[in-house]
Amino acid sequence: MRIGLFTDTYPPYINGVSTSVNMLKKALEKKGHKVYVVTVNDSLIKYDYDEENNVLKIPGVPIGIYDYRISRIYPLKMINLVKSWKLDVIHSHTEFGIGIFARIFAKQFNIPLVHTYHTMYEDYVYYITHGYFDKSSKKIVEYLTKFYCDKTASELIVPTAKTYRLFVDKYKFDKNIHIIPTGIEVDRFFLENINSKTVANLRKKLGITKSDTVITFVGRLASEKNVEFLINAHKKILKKCKNIKLMIVGDGPGKEELVSLAKSLGVEKSIIFTGKVAWKDIPYYYHVSDLFTTASKSETQGLTIIEAMASNVVPIVIEDEAFHGTVINGINGYVFNKEDEYISDVIKLYSDKKLRKMISEQARIQSEHLSSATYAENVLTVYNRAIKNRNEYRYGIFSKIGKYIRRVKDDSSSK
Repeated sequence: MRIGLFTDTYPPYINGVSTSVNMLKKALEKKGHKVYVVTVNDSLIKYDYDEENNVLKIPGVPIGIYDYRISRIYPLKMINLVKSWKLDVIHSHTEFGIGIFARIFAKQFNIPLVHTYHTMYEDYVYYITHGYFDKSSKKIVEYLTKFYCDKTASELIVPTAKTYRLFVDKYKFDKNIHIIPTGIEVDRFFLENINSKTVANLRKKLGITKSDTVITFVGRLASEKNVEFLINAHKKILKKCKNIKLMIVGDGPGKEELVSLAKSLGVEKSIIFTGKVAWKDIPYYYHVSDLFTTASKSETQGLTIIEAMASNVVPIVIEDEAFHGTVINGINGYVFNKEDEYISDVIKLYSDKKLRKMISEQARIQSEHLSSATYAENVLTVYNRAIKNRNEYRYGIFSKIGKYIRRVKDDSSSK
């Protein structure tokens, strides 16, 4: 099968969507499929096509939110190139920029379109409105989400039941929805594939001693990730657990505030802020850790939790539908609702190494069921369904745009 993955973010940029698309490409290629990626370039004017890896980058404009860029929706210069790929299916991973291009191109050349909804946009409205018009802005987000997913896609993929319920209960979505948890290259995090010398050197660099227990958060440092909860709780944990450190891996707009919070609470000496970490080095940060935690309720799935579990690190996560089916309380990790529950879970695992080992082994086993190979197999089933039923779908406004483009091309060729 010849597959096109269209995404606004792709390595070297690191985030959940980028990781998901990269893992899917590799897994599909391992199964013998030809996979092309269309994404955004960090140049305003330059097109870049890596023919060896089949990655096309279209000029992008920064939008002021992290490293995200948005591209033109119909890059005429690249149409013949993308057309030459003779794609059997297009899989869009964004609602904007490259995603709009995917929708127009799919309609223009009668290619089935599958879409994965990765981001709970309502949780990110604040970055645009800064607290103003939140209610009306969320309605706009709802409308756009329904439009891009309902009116344009042949089949919709969501990673969890949480996202499924958003579409069915709130958005009243009535087309096919496939719940497929995003997989990762779990073997990359397995202990047997980790260089113990590199782990030891990293522990030394970070100032972690043999007697230290390390609880780790990995992710973007921004308000929706609720990292301040972890820092506030850490002050109370220290009263019972002297040799415990909180390691915060990542960067973002909230970092300075979090560093200031740690100082104001007098816990800065037991908190490690690593800053941005390269993708290739991330496994080693898990392997200097004993526990993993997140208090974020803005996730669609939480790939970092799976990475931690594959690294034999026990997850302690806030109660949220995004984590259901991944973390089973008391079996392969712990789930908390309130601060006192979180503190109790940390203290229990800090004090009982035997329990921690038993839970960590179950975490590793669970991670093996969330591999990129399983993810790719499930996605291929959706692709085949979309190809089989391609003539049943209508693309609304994108149909009109596609017809207009064909008409313009026909007119110009007849002159």
